[in-house]
Amino acid sequence: MFHGVRFNMDFKRFWMEGMKDWNGKLPERMIDDAKEEAFWQTYIPNKSSALDDYSADIRTELLRFIEPADHVLEIGPGWGNYTFAAANKASSLTCVDSSRSVLDYLRKETRRKGLREPRLIHAKWEDRPPQETFDVVFGINCYYRMQEIDRALLHMNNAAKRWAIVGLTSGPEKPHLWEIHRRLGYKIKFQRRDYIYLTNLLYELGIDANCKILDLERTYRYESEEQMIMDNLGAILEPDYDRKAAEEILRQFVSERDGSFLYKHRFKGVLLYWRPERIM
Repeated sequence: MFHGVRFNMDFKRFWMEGMKDWNGKLPERMIDDAKEEAFWQTYIPNKSSALDDYSADIRTELLRFIEPADHVLEIGPGWGNYTFAAANKASSLTCVDSSRSVLDYLRKETRRKGLREPRLIHAKWEDRPPQETFDVVFGINCYYRMQEIDRALLHMNNAAKRWAIVGLTSGPEKPHLWEIHRRLGYKIKFQRRDYIYLTNLLYELGIDANCKILDLERTYRYESEEQMIMDNLGAILEPDYDRKAAEEILRQFVSERDGSFLYKHRFKGVLLYWRPERIM
């Protein structure tokens, strides 16, 4: 347990404020489990089975924490960026997710890949964690709708025997957005939550977490110029803006190859990891 200063702040409140939309309201997916499930029911059938390219470096770092004899728990596995690698290395893997569509997808994909099938639990982690412990407990990019984020982190701490690991992708934002904001003065839907909130919230809970920051890169490929423009100017909050000026800035960051438009984005991945703490 830490022996440092006490924050006179409430990072859970900051987390909740960042969950709200730009009108100050919680989006329906954040509070309505049926809406969240409907999203995954639509998204999963159209999702390529390929893993996100940027996840490779996070996956490599994550696997350093897992030993072949370990019993591992993953929270919010999504479409398996880290699930299949963990299942391949660990002695056993348990996955907890609030979406049945996600769990059905993982069951099908692990069978297709010839991997040992993980134990799948349909539950919201912050509400009903398993009543057992695991050598390693991890969750990456799964916290976006957890309102009881402090409870979720404590559950991770209490369920882990050797390592608890929180993973997120972080900024910087796509560079054209900063240039549009700087040069044209437009309001932009910049990200409103980041790993630093969870770092400080863990500290408030009495947990000293280590922090590993990884340099990541993702290349977005667009088959049409209009698709590229629509996808990258949608974050502008101004109702009436100079589209031509915004497009000129955007094109400075886009290249063309074989009829496709490529946007290369460099950003960070973060792993917060700690040995389970005895919470007073």
